[in-house]
Amino acid sequence: MKSLRVLIFISCLILLCASAYGAEQQAAQTPDAGKEQQKGKEAGNSETPPAVREGKEANVKNAPKSTGAGAEAETSLEEVIVTATRSEKTLDNVPGDSHVVTKKDIEKRNIKTIDEALSMTPGVYDRRGKGLLDTRADVSIRGVPSGSGYRTLIMKDGIPMNTAYNGGYDWVGAIGDVERIEVVEGPFSSLYGGNAMGGVINIITRMPEKSEFVSKTGYGSSWYRGTAMDDLWRSYVSYGNRIADKFSFFVSYGFQSTNGYPSDMATSSACPAGTTGCVRTTTTSGSTTYLVGDKGDNKWWDYSILVKAAYDFSKDTRLLVSYNRTRSKYDYDNPHTWLTNAAGVPVYRPREATYLSTFGGGEANLYTAVFDTLIGSSRAKLSLGINDIQKNWYSSPNTSAPYATINGGPGKLSESPSQNYYADLQFTIPLPLNNILTVGGTFRHGNLESKEYSLSNWRVESSTTALTLKAEGKDYNYALFIQDEIGIMKNLTAYLGVRGDLWMTSDGYMERVGVAGYPQNYDSRTEAAVSPKFALVYKPLDGTTLRASVGRSFRPPSLYELYRTWTMGSTEYKANPNLKPETMTSWDISIGQKLWQGAKAKVTYFENYFEDMIYRNALTSTNRILLNAGGAETKGFVGEVEQKIRWFRLFANATWLTVSKITENPAIPASVGKKITMQPDEIYNGGVDFTYGPFFANVNGSYIGKRYSNDTNNDVVNGVPGSYDPFFLLNAKISYTIMKHATVSFAVDNILDKRYYSSYLAPGRSWFTELTLKF
Repeated sequence: MKSLRVLIFISCLILLCASAYGAEQQAAQTPDAGKEQQKGKEAGNSETPPAVREGKEANVKNAPKSTGAGAEAETSLEEVIVTATRSEKTLDNVPGDSHVVTKKDIEKRNIKTIDEALSMTPGVYDRRGKGLLDTRADVSIRGVPSGSGYRTLIMKDGIPMNTAYNGGYDWVGAIGDVERIEVVEGPFSSLYGGNAMGGVINIITRMPEKSEFVSKTGYGSSWYRGTAMDDLWRSYVSYGNRIADKFSFFVSYGFQSTNGYPSDMATSSACPAGTTGCVRTTTTSGSTTYLVGDKGDNKWWDYSILVKAAYDFSKDTRLLVSYNRTRSKYDYDNPHTWLTNAAGVPVYRPREATYLSTFGGGEANLYTAVFDTLIGSSRAKLSLGINDIQKNWYSSPNTSAPYATINGGPGKLSESPSQNYYADLQFTIPLPLNNILTVGGTFRHGNLESKEYSLSNWRVESSTTALTLKAEGKDYNYALFIQDEIGIMKNLTAYLGVRGDLWMTSDGYMERVGVAGYPQNYDSRTEAAVSPKFALVYKPLDGTTLRASVGRSFRPPSLYELYRTWTMGSTEYKANPNLKPETMTSWDISIGQKLWQGAKAKVTYFENYFEDMIYRNALTSTNRILLNAGGAETKGFVGEVEQKIRWFRLFANATWLTVSKITENPAIPASVGKKITMQPDEIYNGGVDFTYGPFFANVNGSYIGKRYSNDTNNDVVNGVPGSYDPFFLLNAKISYTIMKHATVSFAVDNILDKRYYSSYLAPGRSWFTELTLKF
């Protein structure tokens, strides 16, 4: 494996030199064309710092724009994206499939969380099982799964958001803050390092260039009380301005809450004797079980505060700082039993603990600073960030003796605060031979201190008694990266990049009070990874874009995987301080074509090959440990089409996984040949927008295929608690601008009232109405 990495690295250096020489020869033969292309690439970079332009659309072609009710606006806009190359490029010119979800796209739909804004994006699967209430929501790209760790890099304003704890992201934040979301698909470790295996998602928040006040207030509920999120309240207010053409600022506050609905079912292996009301069903593997009630209405609230400020020292130099605080909490009210005794009195059998669930929450503070400037003809950018997860906790009741009750009793409190410190320095250097060179370095440091306490009353977070578990650890990542953008010909561009990462762990510690063999201290370790990538963008005809790329990516194990051991019942789930990074080799090819007026289409084929995937063994029922045991592969297609006709826009996309299987796994031998967990083979999205004067309407539908949560794919039964059913959702939203500054909207989600499980019972039909004021 090490020799392969060295070979890849040497090959990349050879290709880099050869490509530079080829570009030099091309420039010598056609100097005028080379200069013109170079000038085009630099356009804008020497005028306005990239931070000023982030979140804007670039008018590539400006057709005349007519006004008035029902008038057709023939405006062709080409989206600009920064994430794919670390510099501004239009979507047609980036080295890989990329998509942009704009603020207008978000406003078209009834979006409640940031990840939901991505659910219609080609190649993207948004795993959110019970709407706003889901604490296990996750986004994957092109069949690259989450597993025990997260393999998609999530960024906010260019700062990585994957936590030091487990590499995840909780998606809490005000959707009104979002100006755009950039999604780049495929391996991007050559630019961004770990977690960027499936791709990168960059959430870019707003910074108005003139005075702007926005207020949104909305309320919604389930169509039939108790079948979806009841009493959903949402409020948002923001103000931004630019003063004296130097100082810009933006502040916002968003809050939402819901009384929820019963999403978790209570089950029993047998219908309790002397009762009536239980409902016979099965487990996901087909064994008989019984529904005896539910665990109560699942409630939720969260808020977000964002403060941003920027100062332009000159047209080429800018400093931007921001602070974002988020907080959330979920809970359950009293559970509901379906059982009655002989006297007709409701009873909780076999015991009250059967009907209880966890509650918890989180608090996070994100601090960022970005300074960019022009040094000669080169742009320098320094990005700093601290992602401080102050609280990440949950309280759970004892489900074994001594049992918890509805009113209290013993339980457990788990707290896992963590911090990530991030620094990134990058230089974008235009070279005279049709080249743009991007070079830089990155530092990241993660810190974890996780604790568990016994609770005398599981419903009271402060009723801690004794410390039972403590896990600590730190990791560090040092990286250097380089990417060369080579204008081989006027219509052919090559991208060649490589990144070297040095990953280190230290201060690993695990204490389990009263358990033999603890405490344990773990040795420091160091691992290295080389992540090359090569891509071509070719435009043989006007409106035709061909792309091809091949790359290698990696994901280091999280501090949770390294040091966080825990127990459930009699089973011990062990961390492994000796885990190695996972790796993945991928390639893809795509063709995009602009068809007749207002129409375009694109098809992409991709293949991913995983090595050293981290799996938890299943060799014994009481001792399960994480191992680098897995190999897997995914192959598939992504297709997308769009047609604009006067007041209408029609769109559709599909993702097919033709291959999605485990190829090697000594930890769970029975999983070899089975489908990768939590990845549907088929995703279909489509919809239509209608705009006429002050009126707007959107109807969209999505189909998600069957998913398996078990490595051996034996969870084949649908329609039962714990299953991941295939489902189709139809949603609609209409809005009307009642006056210049006021818009009212009404939305219905799950119009067909489909009832299905995504582990939890998914929400049924619901409605939401909102008033938006903009000044």
